[in-house]
Amino acid sequence: MRQTNRGTYNTDENAAKAFYRSGFGKAVIAIAVIILLCIIALLTVPSDSQMLAETHDNNFQCIIDNDSIQGDDLDDTAANIFRIVTSADTTLIDKETLAAYHKFNNLEVYRHALFATTYVRNNLFPEGKRVAFGLFGVVIPTIHYQDLLLRTGRLHRDYGDGTIRSTINYGSDYMGENPNLGPYREKQ
Repeated sequence: MRQTNRGTYNTDENAAKAFYRSGFGKAVIAIAVIILLCIIALLTVPSDSQMLAETHDNNFQCIIDNDSIQGDDLDDTAANIFRIVTSADTTLIDKETLAAYHKFNNLEVYRHALFATTYVRNNLFPEGKRVAFGLFGVVIPTIHYQDLLLRTGRLHRDYGDGTIRSTINYGSDYMGENPNLGPYREKQ
């Protein structure tokens, strides 16, 4: 008896092809790729000086971008992506804002096994807020304008007064029978 379709039953498959096609072989290859990426990440963690320099540059770009109009989270995320490849022109920042940035904000770099992170510490975030992380030799910003402390103001009007609070309800126009608008009107 003769087989009519001999070419379709190919049994000349070598061991490498059989290993690659098996589920165990695919798992071993995936683990090897992950281990290789971890080794590359371990060797390319940005240095502390690179993290600080890039984070300062990204923070300056954030200050320049939010000079007049502050964006929402989507705008900040898109801007952070572009800040990876651009640099700031610090001549566009006025000297008072630059001095306040350096006075009220402190950057700290934390090194981890495969990456590094930079946190900003100020009176708004005494425990620190992550503003950048470094991976594969690239510093990726996660800064939002609200993370930086650039201005300070009074908390009380006079000695003995309570803390200044906004009592205006923006949800409705009705403010009661006799609202106390004295603290919110300009003095004449």
